[in-house]
Amino acid sequence: MQRKAYVPGTAVLLAALLAGCTSGSGGGDTTADPKPGDAGATTPAAQPGKYRTLPEACAAVSHDSLDSLLPGIKQITDQAQRDTAYEGEATLTYDTDRRVGCGWKVESTDATDHLNVDFERVVSYDNSVSDDARAQDIYAGKEAAADLPQPVGSATASATPSATASGGGTGSSTPSASTSTPVSGGATASAGTSGTPADLQPRELGSTGDEAFLDDKLNSASSTTQQRTVTVVFRTSNVIVTVEYAEQPTASTGTPDSKEMQDKARNLAQKLVDRFNG
Repeated sequence: MQRKAYVPGTAVLLAALLAGCTSGSGGGDTTADPKPGDAGATTPAAQPGKYRTLPEACAAVSHDSLDSLLPGIKQITDQAQRDTAYEGEATLTYDTDRRVGCGWKVESTDATDHLNVDFERVVSYDNSVSDDARAQDIYAGKEAAADLPQPVGSATASATPSATASGGGTGSSTPSASTSTPVSGGATASAGTSGTPADLQPRELGSTGDEAFLDDKLNSASSTTQQRTVTVVFRTSNVIVTVEYAEQPTASTGTPDSKEMQDKARNLAQKLVDRFNG
């Protein structure tokens, strides 16, 4: 009877030892922090864009700029009508926090001028893509759609036939392909560049915002007149700005000057860049 008294104590001791081994065999590992790459690890959200708001579009262009781009404004004698011309007309948009624009149309004795400005604030709804990266993608799409020509290289000029044939030509009076051809504004360009000097061709602009390009198109506005449209698109951080400047001469013999219009459009674009960075 005395030996049976030790059996219950031994059973309790064995049960305690077994419970201790079970609790130390894996239960504590479940509280460990997830390692990098584990499903439980969090990915930092992409950075938001620099700009959270947009300017009031019709007030973004100064009167001095409008006087330069739209010379007909100064020719308006009625003060109330002139003030209305300066105000412009806001573009209809459904979310002014994301997109705004304004347009002006003014007639002068020489031409009818149009100006439109558009501001788009890009917001990425993908936590892994920043607002700036999304804006870069949208800008790249706009540049691709413009289908800018390749810059004219020196190889093109060297391939132009010489005005004098080698080996003692016959002295033909036919002009060679290298003869300069007059273009608008009194400038000249060699044949094969569509009548436009290389520095006035549609191109990328390296000094306007983070990235920019310029497009220049001359189209027939009617059977007797031509309209030139110069467009400058630039990106600054997560905002994309488009400046569209068009002119249609009153006289059927007139052709809008490419250099003058490009200079005015680029000058306005730079002022808008400064406005954002100021």
